[in-house]
Amino acid sequence: MVQLKDYRDERLKKLEEIKAAGIDPYPAKSFRSVKISEIIDNFEEKKGTEVTVAGRIVAIRSFGKIAFIKIRDYFGEIQIFMKDEGKPTEFFNIKKINLLDTGDFIEAKGVVDKTQTGEISVFANSVKLLTKSLRPLPEKFTNKEERYRRRYVDMNVNPEVRERMVRRSKFWQATRKFMIDHGFIEINIPVLEHTTGGADANPFVTHMDALDEDLYLRISHELPLKRLIGAGFEKVFDIGPRFRNEGVDDEHLPEHIAFESYAAYEDYEDGMNFYEEMIKYVAKETWGTLEFHVGGFDINLDQKWPRIKYADLLKEKFNVDVFNPDRAEMLNILKENGVDTDALKNASDARLIDHIWKLIRKTSAGPYWLVEEPTALSPLAKVDPENPTVTQRFHPIIAGTEMGNGFSELNDPLDQLERFKEQQAARDAGDEEAQMLDMDFVEMLEYGMPPTCGWGNSERNFWLLEGVSGREGVPFPIIKRNSQE
Repeated sequence: MVQLKDYRDERLKKLEEIKAAGIDPYPAKSFRSVKISEIIDNFEEKKGTEVTVAGRIVAIRSFGKIAFIKIRDYFGEIQIFMKDEGKPTEFFNIKKINLLDTGDFIEAKGVVDKTQTGEISVFANSVKLLTKSLRPLPEKFTNKEERYRRRYVDMNVNPEVRERMVRRSKFWQATRKFMIDHGFIEINIPVLEHTTGGADANPFVTHMDALDEDLYLRISHELPLKRLIGAGFEKVFDIGPRFRNEGVDDEHLPEHIAFESYAAYEDYEDGMNFYEEMIKYVAKETWGTLEFHVGGFDINLDQKWPRIKYADLLKEKFNVDVFNPDRAEMLNILKENGVDTDALKNASDARLIDHIWKLIRKTSAGPYWLVEEPTALSPLAKVDPENPTVTQRFHPIIAGTEMGNGFSELNDPLDQLERFKEQQAARDAGDEEAQMLDMDFVEMLEYGMPPTCGWGNSERNFWLLEGVSGREGVPFPIIKRNSQE
């Protein structure tokens, strides 16, 4: 059985022969004049014209004085037809074609026409080497760990993975366009923070040598963006990475792209209407449809989404009173449903309630808005003036997933301070995901922040509607280092 080393050794010999012939195997410039798709899609217009195409070799066939080379660029594939006419050339001719391999990048100059079999081709008597490949691409590439580790191979052998990344780009382009079209300003905010907050998550810690201080990688965009509202902006958003030092599963990656936005003089009712429209717009722009089958759910986003109260759901599904919870009862419910309760022995009642809610969420098809989350679970949301035990918070629930998080922002500095103190106490008691006391943010609120509606969602929305796990949905997922690397 031929090993990779044997293939590589053979190609290294070819590389030396190419260099000995005075040919640069890695030139800096290509003179490509046309994309392959432009020829295929406009053959009658291009027929008989001279073009220069470039791409990766995917197949080579040589028959004495003629040869066929199939090349691929990002936009398509085309055949290069070569015939030995005895003319001198500074590039590769038929006699040197044995020095080329699949995987090499080449450039071919010639006339567009069809072969006797009717295949659109570029008739060229020579080609120019652009890059000599030393490792052959495999015909199949299915091992999941190897695919994640060598994504550049994965996307070549499995082009549907590359197309997924195109849709991922469209997803964020559509999000950005929708927000800008509605008067929002994009402002990039820091990744490194002295105090991190805005979410219940365990942060990554790093050290800045210049200040000789430990810093956190942000777990959320929230607090800096709300500082901008306090600074006088009215509509702001940011799209960028956030980091949460937690486990990896189908819905969670420690590093992922997220989006957050804030609009002054609006509340959660305004937000639900606006972000329902945004989610529908982004889905349509990315996939061309509002109907999806994902995770065993049939989802139709093209409707007015109902609103369901948090407390009503937990009472209906598990008979849990979120306002007067029984801790022993909640632990028993979680244990009966396969949750590791030993890991929750230091968790607050609010954290246990949240875990029970997640049991419900996983079986929910949606779409619907989850509203009126208890105050203890929403340290940054404004209390509902008609019911002070709940907040003006909203989540869209779709296919077992929370596809976002929004609320009427808390702008009472004294109320915010007390909630921060409660969170810090929970953190000091061992809850690593509880939020930190951020006195600078409280000071900002003391200067004054207008009524504001905030919203955030991550690329989990893309993974969900694409029907893939988080690691399948990003170009280069983090996996454990290979001992040989």
